[in-house]
Amino acid sequence: MSEQRSRSLADKLNRLFESIRPPDGHEYSNEQVADGISRQGLTTISQSYVWQLRKGKKTNPTISHLQALADFFGVPVAYFFDDEAAGEVEGKLKALEAQQAQMKEAMGGGDVKLMAMRAGELSPERRKQVMDLLDVVYKLEQVERGDDMSG
Repeated sequence: MSEQRSRSLADKLNRLFESIRPPDGHEYSNEQVADGISRQGLTTISQSYVWQLRKGKKTNPTISHLQALADFFGVPVAYFFDDEAAGEVEGKLKALEAQQAQMKEAMGGGDVKLMAMRAGELSPERRKQVMDLLDVVYKLEQVERGDDMSG
């Protein structure tokens, strides 16, 4: 836990940015976080203030800002000032990162996700064409591997 004690607010906040990501897998921007918090309606925060917190230029935010940041990232507000809570969250963040890495590997480094996203933007007729083509390519690969089960 001594590692947690030495971490600054900026370190902890940056850790959340690194680990908790939107569905597209990219790191949230300061602007996305500020907009998300402001949309929740509990408080307002600017992207420049988020940046200052992340850079350690501001070190004493209000409890409402800390609560809003904690809510946005789905962690208890105690993460920012309680060593035990920070340790528990850190353990969960490491587990989340391991899970994300496994999912990324299982999805072929993002190619499968990209294919699915693009297919989702097609008309039903074009999606059927893609699925038919994918089925043909899949069957060809099975034959090449010697996995042809049609007998």
